[in-house]
Amino acid sequence: MSLSRRSFLKSAVLAGGGLRLPGSQLDAGIASAGKAATLPRLTGHRFVTFNTVVRVNQIEVSRDRNDGEDEGALHTLQAVRAMREAFQKGFPGGRMTWAFSWLALHDQRRNYQDIRRQVSEYHHELGDEVTFIPGGYFAPMYNPRRQVNRDLHDALTLVSDMVGGGYRPGSVVGGFLAAENLRYLAQEEHIHVAQGNIWSQYAIDNGDGEGSLCYPYYPSREHFLKPAQRKEDFIDCVNLDGWTVDFLAGRRRGFEGGFNSRMGVGPIETLRNHGPETGLKQMLATTAVHLDEGFKLNGFAWVTNCWEVSLPIALGGLTAWLEGIRRRWPDTLCVTQTDFGLAWRRHFKDNAPLDYRFVQRGTGIGGSDENLEIRWFMNRTFRLALLRDWKVNGPELVIDFTRYDTKAAEPPDAQPDKPARNWSLMNRINQKRTRPQDKPVPLAELTPEEQGMIQRTCGRIATAS
Repeated sequence: MSLSRRSFLKSAVLAGGGLRLPGSQLDAGIASAGKAATLPRLTGHRFVTFNTVVRVNQIEVSRDRNDGEDEGALHTLQAVRAMREAFQKGFPGGRMTWAFSWLALHDQRRNYQDIRRQVSEYHHELGDEVTFIPGGYFAPMYNPRRQVNRDLHDALTLVSDMVGGGYRPGSVVGGFLAAENLRYLAQEEHIHVAQGNIWSQYAIDNGDGEGSLCYPYYPSREHFLKPAQRKEDFIDCVNLDGWTVDFLAGRRRGFEGGFNSRMGVGPIETLRNHGPETGLKQMLATTAVHLDEGFKLNGFAWVTNCWEVSLPIALGGLTAWLEGIRRRWPDTLCVTQTDFGLAWRRHFKDNAPLDYRFVQRGTGIGGSDENLEIRWFMNRTFRLALLRDWKVNGPELVIDFTRYDTKAAEPPDAQPDKPARNWSLMNRINQKRTRPQDKPVPLAELTPEEQGMIQRTCGRIATAS
């Protein structure tokens, strides 16, 4: 049976005791690595970003309320060092992003003090990024927007004080961040990159946020999942996905059919659920969708992963995944979340030029149907997904047509003890098939206006079989 990220972590904590992870000192290869490199050019490059989260509770609902078990036993200095060593072994010279929760910035237990010192050293010695994660992925679900902004301000100051040397985070990790929080980051904190959405997140874990692009975009003031359409609704904060998923698995609702809709490069849905060999195969196949054909179609490629420090999964899988990337795509750059986001921001001044395209055939693993092929088209005005059974040369059907040229609205501020779970943006047709109108249809059955919109943006490729 598949487990959600939250329930899997809870079972690990309740099992009791710390993890037996290697705790050796950093090897010479890590110690001699350089600091931050010059900001790379976006086009012509393949990128990998790797984030991790240091927290005390699974969901830190607010500064003084928690949901889930205390994970102190899983957060040890040895676990942090083991993760950094596994990352370094897999991608020598790579740089990663560490996000601390509110409680992890304040906890005075020895292990958290040691972790804060160690991660600060990783920044100064290796160029790693250190930042804040509010709430534990879903802060606006539980807190008014104004409170989330206060938490961002106070915690970013704490991170700067912790790291020292005049350090200032260039991005935040958020899971979901409301449009107002992204606006605040850009205009008040002068931070222009955020991991602020989780693509295809629906009916799984603690929150729903289905409806965005899976590659970077500038969000609208109307809704964090909507790309800004014009200057008046533009937020100058690059909105990034949380971790790359298999497009065929991602079209499912939660655990529909006994599968995990979040399967892609994340370790729970791959290594934990399918074992090290099959899990690694799935991770690399998901990666290839972007670093092979996606690179050809888009002129650059990006894969991102988040592996919490508390995850009790053998770190050899992390090393093997990164080694596989370097072996197959040796020109790949492994940079911090900030550097990737700012490279994108330097290239794209607004959303008008966005024209992302992806093609994937299923792996036959989990919910990635081997006989199906999916094609995604994503731009400022809409996202469109076409699905077909390629083994029988079946017709392509529209399974998602989300329009961004119409009005959108987020839920109102959360009230105490009444979390606002569903932050999704669904309108014309949605891939999760939660409504009668989501039944797949041939492209020719869309309205003439919609067909014209698609033809103008995507050209003949959208109707190819």
